Amino acid sequence: MAAPIRVGIVGATVTPGGSGWGANAHVPALGALPDYELTAVCTAHDETARASAQQFGARLAFHDIDEMAAHPDVDLVAVSVRVPLHHQLVMAALRAGKDVFCEWPLGATVAEAEEMANLARERGLRTFVGLQARSDPSIRYARDLVAQGYVGEVLTANLSVISQAVLERGPGRSWQRERANGANPLTIPGGHAMDALCFVLGEIAEVSARVTTRITEWRDEETGAVLPVDAPDNIAVAGRLVSGGEVAIHVGTVPHQSRGTRLEIYGRDGALFLTSGSANIGPNVLHGARAGETLAEMAPPDEYVLAPEGTPSGPPRNVAHAYARIADARGGGAAFDPDFDLAVTRHRLLAAIERSSESGRAVTIET
Repeated sequence: MAAPIRVGIVGATVTPGGSGWGANAHVPALGALPDYELTAVCTAHDETARASAQQFGARLAFHDIDEMAAHPDVDLVAVSVRVPLHHQLVMAALRAGKDVFCEWPLGATVAEAEEMANLARERGLRTFVGLQARSDPSIRYARDLVAQGYVGEVLTANLSVISQAVLERGPGRSWQRERANGANPLTIPGGHAMDALCFVLGEIAEVSARVTTRITEWRDEETGAVLPVDAPDNIAVAGRLVSGGEVAIHVGTVPHQSRGTRLEIYGRDGALFLTSGSANIGPNVLHGARAGETLAEMAPPDEYVLAPEGTPSGPPRNVAHAYARIADARGGGAAFDPDFDLAVTRHRLLAAIERSSESGRAVTIET
C-alpha cells in the first residue's frame, strides 16, 4: 500500500469557540480512512494547538500557518475555519507549495476565490473544496442515472432547502449575521444544495432572483443583547439550465418545523427525488420511477459507497467520501471535482443571484 497522505489541518480545536466542523467532521473522517494520517494541527494559540494535537493523535502542533505549511511532513493542508480567514490561510499554504483542501465557501467574495484558484493554477498545485454533496453516494448515483437517460430529457427541477434558524448565538457564531462575511443561508445550505443540483443536472445559465432577510435580529446568548442581522435568509430563484430545462429554487431559514432539502427532477420519461436533512451532510435518499412505474427507493450500488464500514454517521460521512475520492484522484493523477476552479463557478452563480435581486432583472451566469 502507498504511504498515507499526511494532513495538516487548520481549525480542528478541542476548545470552545472553534469552527466545530474541523473537529467534528474532518478529524473523524480522516481517522476512518487508511489512506490518510492526521499529522499536524494548527490553531491560533500554542496551548490549544498542543491540546488539540494530543486529543486527535497528531504528531505535530503549530500556531503559525507558515510553519505548518512549510513542514516537509505535511502533504496536504486542510482549512476548516471561519470563512473570512480562508483566503489568508489558503494563500499561505499555496505559497508554500502545498496541495489544499478548503471548506466551502472557498472565499468571502468571488474575488478572493478567484485569487486562490489562480495561484493554485500558476503553481501547478492540486486543490479540493468542501462541497461534499458531490461525494454523497445517492447524489453521484442520481447524476449517472440522469446521464444514462433514466428520466429522459430534463424538463424541470425543483429544489427546496428549508433549514433551522438559530435565533440565539454565542460569540463563536454571531459573526455569521454579517452578509459581508460570506457564511449565511444563501452560501452554505443554499450553496451546497445548488451545487448538488448543478452536479446532477449541469450548470445554470440564467437566473431571476429575490434575496431577502426576513429575520433581522438575533440575540446574544451570553449578554442578551439584540444583534442586527443583514445576512440573507430567504432566497427564491427561477433559473434556466444550460441544457434548457427550467429550475425553481427556494432557500429559507425558519424558526420551527424546518423540512430539510428536497430536489425533484422531472423528465419526459421519468422522475427522480433526492431528500435529506442537509444535502452536504446527508445521507441523501433517492426515489425514482419511469413512466408507468411505481415510485420506489433506489439505493446506490456498492461501488458508490467509498467510505469504509464503521465511518461515523453525520458530518464525517460525506467528508470521508470526499477524502476517499481525493485519495483516488491523487493516486491516479486524475483531475478532481470539485476543485478551486469549480468553487469559483459556484461563487459566480451565487453572485449572479444577488445581482439579479438587486437589479430586478434576469442575469446571465458568467463562465
